Amino acid sequence: MAKQKKAYFCQQCGYESPKWLGKCSACGGWNTFVEEMVTGKQSDVLSNIGKHASPVRIQDINFETHRRIMLENNEMNRLLGGGLVAGSIALIGGEPGIGKSTLSLQIAARQHDLKTLYVSGEESASQIKMRAERLGYSTSGNCYILSETLLENIFQQTKELEPDFVVIDSIQTIYSEKIESSPGSISQIRECAAMLMRYAKESNTPVFLIGHITKDGSIAGPKILEHIVDVVLQFEGDTNYIYRLLRSIKNRFGSTDEIGIFEMTGQGLREVSNPSEILITHHDEPLSGTSIAAMIDGARSFLIETQALVSTAAYGTPQRSTTGFDVRRLNMLLAVMEKRAGFKLAVKDVFLNIAGGIRVNDPAIDLAVVSSILSSTVDIPISQDWCFAGEVGLSGEVRPINKIAARISEAEKLGFSRIFISKYNRKTPELSKIKIDVEFIGKVSELPSKLFG
Repeated sequence: MAKQKKAYFCQQCGYESPKWLGKCSACGGWNTFVEEMVTGKQSDVLSNIGKHASPVRIQDINFETHRRIMLENNEMNRLLGGGLVAGSIALIGGEPGIGKSTLSLQIAARQHDLKTLYVSGEESASQIKMRAERLGYSTSGNCYILSETLLENIFQQTKELEPDFVVIDSIQTIYSEKIESSPGSISQIRECAAMLMRYAKESNTPVFLIGHITKDGSIAGPKILEHIVDVVLQFEGDTNYIYRLLRSIKNRFGSTDEIGIFEMTGQGLREVSNPSEILITHHDEPLSGTSIAAMIDGARSFLIETQALVSTAAYGTPQRSTTGFDVRRLNMLLAVMEKRAGFKLAVKDVFLNIAGGIRVNDPAIDLAVVSSILSSTVDIPISQDWCFAGEVGLSGEVRPINKIAARISEAEKLGFSRIFISKYNRKTPELSKIKIDVEFIGKVSELPSKLFG
């Protein structure tokens, strides 16, 4: 029996301390230490998994031509940089009920040419079968289900089955009998992830890990978990809406500028190839307070609808409320509009909503936000085939934005007749090739006359 002892581990970086510390001396995090029972034989955890490696000259390494596995999911393929790299390990995190297990089961069940192993530590095989029937994948012949939490048993099954693709749901429920601590602890998560990484590299088998998140939105467990894996994907979206964003936080084999957009339906997550069409509401008649923004998230351009409501403050203190937009930036834009454009908004309630429940961080949406607020203030609708792309500065100028050609191209593809951009983007070479009418704006004070005449 190995000798046990108590130790304190930092949840951010995994630093071990014999006593509790208020501040981690390694990463500087506050109140991150938790107590765990550890054994004196942790050095033997990764032993006997595979053979030892030896140094090889770079010119002697055999480079495989087909290094990527194309999944039956175009959004995931683009997000991963052109398919799943053999021998890679990916981590998917997100809030409960966001669709992590559904997406992973869909990916595993749709790979008819690959032998996939779906390991669940949270559900029984019959429960997974019920979900597969709802998704329409109950007859997939190459998907194997394993309900197991002990890592040594999982490795035994992978040795016998020799799968081409492994999904672990979730890493917080998996434990190793060589670690004397409970499942989900810092030691278990760190060592189990390291053993799975070694298995993936030595067997050249890609592994998907599903991870829980904490209250602050970070993936539960030590921060070293995100350093171990090759790819970190984050599921975002309001559970009250049907749209989900899968964002790449880390990718050793591709760009982190890509995002995947899915729609949650009764048959699982459906890929959204053209997000602009679903994020724009088609009204029967023009409505005031709405405008269309040409935004870019990562490397993907699409149009999104912004909705604003301006009314008299009923209780003396004006309210500022936003959904999908930073309320502090809204306060800054309101101050610019009052100072530079002469609109008296200090005694007005202002409510702003980004349609579809998507969180927007692109500063190019500023011009659309200002336009929707102006439209609601004067109660005059903006033409439905106009869109906006521009950043508003503190002095009231409309600043130039990047990737303006991609934004205009998306607006032109969807049939918009006019787009408002900064006059400082006038020298962009690609503007000479477009057919859409481009309206150049230099200051916010110019916007009312151009919108309402």
